Amino acid sequence: MKEQAPGLKIPKKVKRIRRENRTEAPVEAPYVPSKLKLASKPSSNKTIDIFEGMTVVELAKKTGVSIRYLQEIIINVGEKADSEFVPLSIDTAELVAMEVGVNVKRLHSDEGAVLQPRPAVVTVMGHVDHGKTSLLDVLRKTSVAAKEAGGITQHLGAFVVEMTSGASITFLDTPGHAAFSAMRARGAAVTDIVVLVVAADDGVMPQTLEAMSHAQSAKVPIVVAINKCDKPSADPERIRIQLGSEGLHLEDLGGDVQVVEVSAKTKQGLDKLEEALLLQAELMDLKARIDGPSQAYVVEARLDRGRGPLATAIVKSGTLVCGQYIVVGSEWGRIRSIRDMLGRETTSGRPAMPVEIEGLKGLPMAGDDVVVVASEERARMLSNGRKKKLEKDRLLKASEGRIEIDDTSEETSTSSRVELPIVVKADVQGTVQAVTDALKSLNSSQVFVNVLHVGVGSISQSDVDLAQACGACIVGFSIRSPPSSITLAATQANIKIFLHRVIYHLLEEIGNYIVEKAPGMVDTQVAGEGEVLSIFELKGRSKSKGPDVKIAGCRILDGHFSRSSRWKVLRSGEVVFEGSCVSLKREKKDVDIIEGKGSECGIVLDCDDYKVGDIVQCLEEVKRKPKFESSANGAVRIVC
Repeated sequence: MKEQAPGLKIPKKVKRIRRENRTEAPVEAPYVPSKLKLASKPSSNKTIDIFEGMTVVELAKKTGVSIRYLQEIIINVGEKADSEFVPLSIDTAELVAMEVGVNVKRLHSDEGAVLQPRPAVVTVMGHVDHGKTSLLDVLRKTSVAAKEAGGITQHLGAFVVEMTSGASITFLDTPGHAAFSAMRARGAAVTDIVVLVVAADDGVMPQTLEAMSHAQSAKVPIVVAINKCDKPSADPERIRIQLGSEGLHLEDLGGDVQVVEVSAKTKQGLDKLEEALLLQAELMDLKARIDGPSQAYVVEARLDRGRGPLATAIVKSGTLVCGQYIVVGSEWGRIRSIRDMLGRETTSGRPAMPVEIEGLKGLPMAGDDVVVVASEERARMLSNGRKKKLEKDRLLKASEGRIEIDDTSEETSTSSRVELPIVVKADVQGTVQAVTDALKSLNSSQVFVNVLHVGVGSISQSDVDLAQACGACIVGFSIRSPPSSITLAATQANIKIFLHRVIYHLLEEIGNYIVEKAPGMVDTQVAGEGEVLSIFELKGRSKSKGPDVKIAGCRILDGHFSRSSRWKVLRSGEVVFEGSCVSLKREKKDVDIIEGKGSECGIVLDCDDYKVGDIVQCLEEVKRKPKFESSANGAVRIVC
């Protein structure tokens, strides 16, 4: 071995491995760009305004996410995103916003469009049985009120009335019952003028005030019609004072709200009501765009056996034409036919015109907007995006509800509540919503009303199967009686079916059913009360008979005494003992119960601290059932 020179290091020999030369080409793998992350997580409750021609930069500012992330979504939607300043269509902007997770509100501009005069949309509102439908019957020369179940309106109706002056007005008739609050809110949202009907012999009622609130929140002018002025008990001046005290500035009191005294029975004052409506419409200078894509508002939706889903809508602007692709809420379709409110087919729907649209793939919700889109593909994409957003929001709401239930204390926990599952079927979508809301208002601390499924149309076998699987009852409102085969299947499965055509009859029967199902709350009440008159002591007894005993000689002041009950001893209003009774005697005989005021007895309790003058109470546990209550205005509740 060779010697190593000082200060020098010889490198160690490393074994080298000869690699084979690769002749194959490397495997081609597609380039996957890293997924861009949101700059900030947007809130699902956030709502942004979108409009035709907005740029990516504007959308990024409103949503609070990065421009690159939005451009990636736009490309996935099938649009070009070369520059952040390229204008987007309103449909693309909505798709991108939904993907980000925010709610949108569409803003439509009529800038540059030719505006033409249009008829006024007038909504008739007021308390139940104040004569709203009767008043409209006189105006349009029909008799709808006489045909309605229970004599009250339970649907939202739309129709055009040709006035004596030659002008046409679109009227919306809303229900006055307390259960139909959502319908009244929809009527106020789409209208130009609200006619507030108040009965001269009844006065301002809860739904009158609610209608005023809906109109004022929608910033819609009000015309007051004081109806039933032909009755001897009518007092229009009292109505004026009541409305003025509620903050309505009437013309008679120096305000700008017109007041007309009318009578649907004698046709008194109808010409003045027409004049007031036309004057208000003239002051508002109502105009709308006729050309271009239409925007409309769904006031009602129903399922027809032969024609499928039908939506009653009022056109806001533009012209609705047969053959157009539309998106209504989360549903889409191609318009097969358009009918007016008399059922006649028409080729188009113009502003302020109520129409019935046929051709949707599913049943929309009342209150949805009708949006016209360019193609079937875009309609599908928009519909699917909205459905995903709705499902995401529903799951988020359900999880939040679960967290709230988990966080509640033992006193308010739902473990002691009995669940009452219900399947709801009704004739139209708006009625489904009203019945569902009314049933949920019957929730109490003892019974939880769980609406499992809602639908439009008659009761089917699938509804019975669902009810059987979940132990639910079925509620049918304003629908035909189910076939005998379905009724028999429900009877065999022990499923209750409630069929009604009048809302307050339905709520009364369901309310009584809930009271019957409620477990009741155990409450302690004083069954009897007595006063200690004297004390007897038994001393020096043998060991076999036990220790010394102290007996309280009592006189019953009220109620009865029972040996098996719990007992209290009160001294100067304070409880000094609470426990069980060892012995109860009357005239040296052991008894279980002593009744009658003034009866005297001897009591031995698990306590020897008696004093003359103490009050002895006999306590009993009773099970209290809740009560169903309905007010004069139709509002219902379960009182526990």
